[in-house]
Amino acid sequence: MLATTGHKINLGLHVIEKMPSGYHTLETVFYPCHHFKDTLEITRSAQFSFTVKDADFHCKAEDNLCVKAYRLLQNKYDLSPVEITLTKHIPSGAGLGGGSADAALTLKMLNELFSLQLSIEPLHEFAVQLGSDVAFFLYNTPMYATGRGDILEPFTLDLSNFRIEIVCPDISISTAQAYSAITPKKPKVSLKQMIQSPIAMWKENLMNDFEEVIFKQHPKLMAIKQDFYRRGAVYASMSGSGSAVYGIF
Repeated sequence: MLATTGHKINLGLHVIEKMPSGYHTLETVFYPCHHFKDTLEITRSAQFSFTVKDADFHCKAEDNLCVKAYRLLQNKYDLSPVEITLTKHIPSGAGLGGGSADAALTLKMLNELFSLQLSIEPLHEFAVQLGSDVAFFLYNTPMYATGRGDILEPFTLDLSNFRIEIVCPDISISTAQAYSAITPKKPKVSLKQMIQSPIAMWKENLMNDFEEVIFKQHPKLMAIKQDFYRRGAVYASMSGSGSAVYGIF
């Protein structure tokens, strides 16, 4: 089986509070994009193997989310070995959710390959065990996300009449480090309410809380955002905890 996956951008992001577990509660809108695509091939095999090509990162196979997704289903349903080949094009450490997208696609492909006939609900439960935003990629439609990013509510938003540009500078940002540097705060107005205003008003009202911290550490990212506005973007922002910055024209 061969398939491709896209990525997401965050339209606004509020980090609301830190939970006793160490995770943070947030609110954001995930919007699916396909500027970059990873390719995933999974076939039955005599023994398990995992190969990653063209990656801009290094990690042990068992630490990769695709492998973790396979192990999760293997332990539950006694799956036979597979050969997984992942070809990367979505930059890592960019706030685009490439690894999460790969994990979600792995779950969906294994569900089909082994005829597990799992509905979206159990797949969602597996996804949240792998990462906070993995579940979003099972649906790949705009979602208002709360909790750790795993509580999803379908959100009607169509940006197809706009052009979205994404710049991914050669800067990799650790999500964990970004969260450790931020001070959670409860917003006066819900992001859900803000984003329902005309897009022309987003520039003043729709904020990504990570920008305050990350832009100080990496002024280049602020410059990219400012350049989008100079070129006429109606809205520009960093995605997630960065380092990707996008402009909507």
